[in-house]
Amino acid sequence: MPTETRTITAHTRRRDETDRRNRAGPARWLARWARCAAVALPLVAHAAPPPHWQYSGPYGPAQWAEMRKDYALCARGRRQSPIDIVATRRQAQPQLQFDYRSAPLRIVNDGHTVRVRFANGSRLLIGGHAETLQQFHFHIPGGDRVQGESFPMAMHFLHKSRSGQLVALVVLFRLGARNEALAALLPNMPEAGPPERVLPDTRVDPADLLPASNAYYAYDGSLTAPPCTEGVRWIVMQQPLELSAVQLARLSALFPNNARPVQALHGRVVTQTP
Repeated sequence: MPTETRTITAHTRRRDETDRRNRAGPARWLARWARCAAVALPLVAHAAPPPHWQYSGPYGPAQWAEMRKDYALCARGRRQSPIDIVATRRQAQPQLQFDYRSAPLRIVNDGHTVRVRFANGSRLLIGGHAETLQQFHFHIPGGDRVQGESFPMAMHFLHKSRSGQLVALVVLFRLGARNEALAALLPNMPEAGPPERVLPDTRVDPADLLPASNAYYAYDGSLTAPPCTEGVRWIVMQQPLELSAVQLARLSALFPNNARPVQALHGRVVTQTP
């Protein structure tokens, strides 16, 4: 074969081989990508959801601030709730007036507590300023302490003003006589899991769960669950109510102990009515 012909033939073979490699390159890349995706996609599909905060265990209060960046106040905040009310300053306080109204029962057990919600315009008037009742719920044990005394249960009545100010009014409970208002409510308290229920034929009046005395303690506090938002006004009623041991046991069976430990005062002043 002439030299020129051999040269042309060899050149043609190299060119054809290069074309084949160029055509095969994307195909090989796509095949590798498909194999990697086949491995990665099940991992993404089965990735565990982020852990949910709890009141005890590995995701309890000591770990809240480490779980998410927006939970940082749970560790760094300096106006956190609940507290131990030890030293107080007696001074004139705005008068409390309760414009609470009965409403059809709206109730849910979210796994942390049982909540009773309101949308009927029930209000707490503090020195004439109106705070609208959003809900009340239960804590076992009570959270806030008085002179070191821990209470077996507390109810938190959460209010919100038009400007967005949150007000938590706390009613503490000691063991004692059967509480008739709780007795009417307990049979309708659900287990955790189902969505909120509305019972049109069952009415609840939040005023029935208030003490006779309007004397109270007040301090600047926070939410007692993540994200531990501060700027919440805390009003702790001075007169505790009572519930029976049977009623407490019934509530304890519906949700786990859900009280955050008491928090440092960091120089805050607790006031109380004279």
